[in-house]
Amino acid sequence: MKKAHKIRVGISIGDLNGIGSEVILKTFEDPRMLDFCTPVVFANNKLLSFYKKHYKMNVNFQGVENAEKIIDGKFNVVNVWKDHLKINFGEEDKFLGGFTLQSLEAATQALKEEHIDVLVTAPINKNVIQSDKFNFPGHTDYLAKHLGGGESLMFMISENLKVGLLTDHVPVKEVAKVITPALIEKKIKIISSSLEADFRVRKPKIAVLGINPHSGDNGVIGKEDEEVLKPTLKRLRDRGNLVYGPYAADSFFGTKNYQNFDAVVAAYHDQGLIPFKTLSFGNGVNFTAGLEKIRTSPDHGTAYEIAGKGEADPTSFKEAVFAAIEIFRNREEYKELTKNPLKKQSKKL
Repeated sequence: MKKAHKIRVGISIGDLNGIGSEVILKTFEDPRMLDFCTPVVFANNKLLSFYKKHYKMNVNFQGVENAEKIIDGKFNVVNVWKDHLKINFGEEDKFLGGFTLQSLEAATQALKEEHIDVLVTAPINKNVIQSDKFNFPGHTDYLAKHLGGGESLMFMISENLKVGLLTDHVPVKEVAKVITPALIEKKIKIISSSLEADFRVRKPKIAVLGINPHSGDNGVIGKEDEEVLKPTLKRLRDRGNLVYGPYAADSFFGTKNYQNFDAVVAAYHDQGLIPFKTLSFGNGVNFTAGLEKIRTSPDHGTAYEIAGKGEADPTSFKEAVFAAIEIFRNREEYKELTKNPLKKQSKKL
């Protein structure tokens, strides 16, 4: 497919009873957003009209039959279904969860077929979307299966902080069992490659947090840091990787040590996401690193407690759109430079 002049940003609608529709419409209510991209929401024209009327927003969009008929420079809505749906903001609804999945499936297929360039996913309710077609703990695992690139990684990014996870949606009692030398090397390789290709970091410097409190205190509080993490990090350093740690997680962020690194690797979900969201909430973005295609999302959930009230802050969703655009451009430039080493050398001079 011939690339559009403006990057085509595909958007899955997320949970229909959550705040996804609100933050999407608020983001593109500003007509200047069309200077940066061509947005494409996968849902239904009548549904978006309902949301527009409910929130009293002045935003124009163009309904199209399928992704092949996207109109560049317009706010597009691909009509994935024709059903009339009843929206009850703030309620879990498994029936509506099926339409959330239809939106995600259509957007993912359009990304694979290059009708869109990047994908931004609005928040889902992981409970109501579960089905025979979606038996995953979240977007990351679903997209890892359906998009090329092999292993993926949840990479939380903001302007001043980037946090990757060795394990994401894994029960705490299973974390130590799951973390192996092979997993550590694989995840750090994904982060390092992403920093180079997606964020223009030439020689990434990465910090790794300990698995246990105080990184195990030399084996007094668990053996995993001494027997698994430290030897693996040493092997990576011996190969020339700038990977340091393990650092005690309880003091690492409070002392602002994270500012000395290009990225931080946390052992498990809350160890990384609690400090990230404390420091970056509202401006952070969830990026799925390691895939051949680009997917981002805001750093918040469905927020049922405020859904339908017009109170949702679109900042994180807008940041997710901008991040997807920037990563796409960086990755295209990186591909060009790696194809042409002489061009790369001239940029250094």
